[in-house]
Amino acid sequence: MNTLNELPSADGLWVGLRLAPGAAPGLSLPEGAQAAIAVEQGVIRWIGDAQAVPAGLSEGPRRDGGGALVTPGLIDCHTHLVYGGQRANEFAMRLAGASYEEVAKAGGGIVSSVRATREADEDTLFAQAAPRLEQLLADGVCAIEIKSGYGLSLEHERKQLRVARRLGQAYGVTVRTTFLGAHALPPEYAGRSVDYIELVCREMMPALAAEGLIDAVDVFCERIAFSLEETERVFQAARALGLPVKLHAEQLSDMGGAALAARYGALSCDHVEHLSPEGIAAMRAAGTVAVLLPGAYYALRDTHLPPIEALRAAGVPMAVSTDHNPGTSPALSLLLMMSMACTLFRLTVPETLAGVTVHAARALGLSDTHGVIAAGRPANFVLWNLRDAAELAYWFGQRPLRTVVRQGRIAGEGAR
Repeated sequence: MNTLNELPSADGLWVGLRLAPGAAPGLSLPEGAQAAIAVEQGVIRWIGDAQAVPAGLSEGPRRDGGGALVTPGLIDCHTHLVYGGQRANEFAMRLAGASYEEVAKAGGGIVSSVRATREADEDTLFAQAAPRLEQLLADGVCAIEIKSGYGLSLEHERKQLRVARRLGQAYGVTVRTTFLGAHALPPEYAGRSVDYIELVCREMMPALAAEGLIDAVDVFCERIAFSLEETERVFQAARALGLPVKLHAEQLSDMGGAALAARYGALSCDHVEHLSPEGIAAMRAAGTVAVLLPGAYYALRDTHLPPIEALRAAGVPMAVSTDHNPGTSPALSLLLMMSMACTLFRLTVPETLAGVTVHAARALGLSDTHGVIAAGRPANFVLWNLRDAAELAYWFGQRPLRTVVRQGRIAGEGAR
């Protein structure tokens, strides 16, 4: 493991590149032309036709991509990467016929992970999360969201968020931390959800925000979690602290959470299998991203598809993510999620690629720095041993990464 500053610089002129569709918006190359990217001090200075490199940019290291396909760095915009233990037993329960709600009522679900997370110290959580992150990075991930929500107390939520920050520093990857204190009701607050929400809003959120540990705030708005009224209380507290909001919305039922989140200018609403036309209209008006999570849909053996065609028709941007978590989506491959988004949700290849780049960046508030390859942005791009962008979603089980550049550093190289 190398820190960002220990990784080799990506400065120089990268040549022999074939741009994936949509990778560099506004750039038009002659048919069959290869691209070049000039990187200086970790920032993309220029991108264009390899036969038309401006004078002075050809000095310094010359890095031959060998005809590799190039995309922006991929973005995993919804994960719960830091937690203790695992929940394979619940997987077996669901296979035997138990529903998500039945597992939760039997003492499993989120509360099971809360117990294991509270028992682990910070170093243990880091050691457990690190190999998970490494798996995602091997798929070309250059930015990732990591939520809390398995601590459910100030001490343990802080612990999760601190580990998330450490992971970003240790691996040289952009990490956005999301406070999900309103993920489930902790055992000590059984039957007292109003009191717990007050704790989240008056003590936990202000303290963690003051420590610089929160980039956004999320809530699990569902029958087995928190009501619309409780969700809005959290959103109000986040707004008072100047923090953007997100929402686990309409996964198991139509609670009307998406429309509420849109009223607060939410960055994203995630899951959205039961999203209503009213929710779609509100999200469109607010510019809120719909984050699709095919791993959870698959693991839960869901049959209620998100309203893809309605989202498409409304022009609501759709992101795709792993939703990595120990209970309902133990997925460690964003490329596999791209394949599932195409096969299960019927997204097109361009939609899916945009879903793990430009739209995923928007869902994390990173549109100014990630999601596309453009001059003036940090160098975050991936070279793939592929001929066509469709292969990113076509293959599963393959790791076609050739070279990944994260934050202006050469962070990894695969088979040539």
